[in-house]
Amino acid sequence: MPTVSSAHTSVPPSSRPVWRRLLWIVLALAVLGAVLWWRSRPPLVPGYTVAAHDLVQNVVATGYVITPSRVQVASEITGTVVKRLVDRGAHVKAGQVLLELRADQTSAQLDQAKAALNQLIEQSRPQAAAALAQAKTQLEQAERDLKRAQGVFEAGGGSAQQLEQAQTALRNARQQRDSAQAAYAAVAPGGAQQRALEAAVKAASAVNARNLVRAGVSGVVLARNVEVGDTVTPGQSLFTLAMDGQTEILLPVNEQSIGNLQIGQQARCVADAYPDRSFAAQVSFLAPQVDRTTGTLEVRLRVPDPPAWLKQDMTVSADIVTARRQHALVVPNDALRNADGNQATVLVARDGRAQSQQVTLGLRGLTLSQVLSGLHSGQTVLSGSGTTPGERVRVQLLPLPTAAASAASPSNDLPMPGR
Repeated sequence: MPTVSSAHTSVPPSSRPVWRRLLWIVLALAVLGAVLWWRSRPPLVPGYTVAAHDLVQNVVATGYVITPSRVQVASEITGTVVKRLVDRGAHVKAGQVLLELRADQTSAQLDQAKAALNQLIEQSRPQAAAALAQAKTQLEQAERDLKRAQGVFEAGGGSAQQLEQAQTALRNARQQRDSAQAAYAAVAPGGAQQRALEAAVKAASAVNARNLVRAGVSGVVLARNVEVGDTVTPGQSLFTLAMDGQTEILLPVNEQSIGNLQIGQQARCVADAYPDRSFAAQVSFLAPQVDRTTGTLEVRLRVPDPPAWLKQDMTVSADIVTARRQHALVVPNDALRNADGNQATVLVARDGRAQSQQVTLGLRGLTLSQVLSGLHSGQTVLSGSGTTPGERVRVQLLPLPTAAASAASPSNDLPMPGR
């Protein structure tokens, strides 16, 4: 039988490099096309979806705790401190003794004045009363003697000399009675001598009382500048008291923010020392003029229920709520351009391009602003200033800024700088 031989076809070795080169060319073209496509894509721009939101307009400022007034306590006399009774932080009542000065001399003067008054009451007055009583008795006797002498003389049994002697004795008795009466009147209760001695006792007591330095008002001792053994002089500040009264927060507010401030507006405050605690306050005072050197207005907040840990001169941040809007159509402030009063422009993403849109603004918050016209819910506005109108864009949607700086949280604790 004839033998059938099979034929084997193969690619010539010289053609293999051509296929490899074609493969690499295709891959290079694919990579180049991908790069060109990537580079031709519109830039990714952050944006927000316009939506209804609860909006709060507020003014944030930092100040410090103050009290109605500070009182400097001083001594009225020169003396040496023998006892200090209070220290810083102590709460004192009006009239409470804060320190004592050495009182040897003034105490001796007071004792001397009291002794003189006691001598008047216990010795001089009884003696004057006894002398007056004796003078009255002698006067009565002289009157009887004169009456008897007159009777005898009229009956022809006595001489004129005896009658004259009786008359003289009566005149002397009357003079003695008048003198005794005047002496008793001087020492009688409420008399001249008693009034003079009581005035001397009062004066000596007042001088002696100056050795006790007392608080003129109720308050907290902020500072003391004296120790036992110190010699103090009149007018020298010994203690500084923060007078009891309504606790207040003093805030210097930038004049650009004062247009919406009113008495009675509510605020939440946080002390730097206790950033996790807040307390309520209320606008109680707006200064009548702006400080020209700082461009700020003095605003005071009344703290109706100050926490126990709130101390004088603490640094406090306050968030004053000036207005509220429920379910307001809002845009983030960083999306606003060319803002002038209540007019501004925004860039709206439409058909893949950024298009300029005029809007009318209402309430302005720290991070969000109310839109009265020009936008509707669901539109996308672009953030930042790097995009120009007409530019092709891709939007990366961001959530609206949180209510931390623009709306009250459920607990009404508004975060402050540094929280």
